[in-house]
Amino acid sequence: MRVFRSNRHIYVQIIDDTAQKTLVSMSSDDKSFDAADLKGKTEKAAKVGEIAAQRALEAGIKQVVFDRGGNLYHGRVKALSEGARKGGLIL
Repeated sequence: MRVFRSNRHIYVQIIDDTAQKTLVSMSSDDKSFDAADLKGKTEKAAKVGEIAAQRALEAGIKQVVFDRGGNLYHGRVKALSEGARKGGLIL
């Protein structure tokens, strides 16, 4: 599970390293993502984590390795991982 954080959005991909393919992806910039009722980037990141976990479970993925991409495990990155755990993924 690879995380990229920009100033405005957060992106997450679940990648199969051996096949070099992206299996699941989600971002706060996704057209299907509705953030009208969410306040702040941290809440959006948590919701992105939950949706990514739902998509992963639908694809048959239950456990992933969390790659924070050089970012500190704090703020939006932490909220995304906690959202993924809440969604049912094992990190």
